[in-house]
Amino acid sequence: MKRRPVLPGLKLTLGFTLFYMALIVALPVAALVFKAASLGPAEYWQIVSSPRAVASYRVTVLSALGATAVNLVFGLALAWVLTRYRFPGRRLLDAIVDLPFALPTAVAGIALTALFAPSGWFGAPLAALGIKVAYTPLGIMVAMTFTSLPFIVRTVQPVLEDLDPALEEAAISLGASDGAIFARVILPLLTPAILAGLSLSFARSLGEFGAIIFIAGNQPMSTEITALLAFIRLEEYDYQAAAAIASVLLIAAFVMLAVTNLMQARALRYTLRG
Repeated sequence: MKRRPVLPGLKLTLGFTLFYMALIVALPVAALVFKAASLGPAEYWQIVSSPRAVASYRVTVLSALGATAVNLVFGLALAWVLTRYRFPGRRLLDAIVDLPFALPTAVAGIALTALFAPSGWFGAPLAALGIKVAYTPLGIMVAMTFTSLPFIVRTVQPVLEDLDPALEEAAISLGASDGAIFARVILPLLTPAILAGLSLSFARSLGEFGAIIFIAGNQPMSTEITALLAFIRLEEYDYQAAAAIASVLLIAAFVMLAVTNLMQARALRYTLRG
């Protein structure tokens, strides 16, 4: 008996999907590209290569890389704990992981600033150690880490839950140590999911705005992120300059996602071949 599809046919569903993607995603991106393209090559390069813009790229990218590295370690550990262990408060901890998704980023920025300010709960003891977080690049990294952590956890967690325990049992029966089991059995299977989580976490960090502007200090050449610089150009009614600066982030995001997808495909082929 032929199974009746729940949704309408391919033509209708595909047409609706393409229309929705064009309206919500492609149209705004195209508007940004066309606005930036209205500049001549020399003028475009002058805007995107100005010392202030280059400094904002450096602050944004380095902070995003640092936040992604931190999330890789703690996100993987958190996903492992939530998947492999049962303890009181586990469901609450699992729900808290999604808090950055539900919390307005401006609220997160205000809360982080209050915590890490020199007089805050975390900032005061850190200041006594000579570590300043608020209004420094370190504060930017903290804000990025907070908002992008769920991407690592939520991409790795389902894969961990679906891993066949027989693989680990077989490795144990062959005398493999815990470290060898993780490195040679579990990690290769997690690699595609980890790469996906890293790309999403890094992309979210690149585009984060609300949580950063309160804790960063927003000092040009020091703690000013690229998204803020584009916003400043908008406030100055310099729409072409804002589009040009934003296009740099757009290009960086596309390149990063393309490289990550290529790495995922290679990792998946390696895993299937193994």
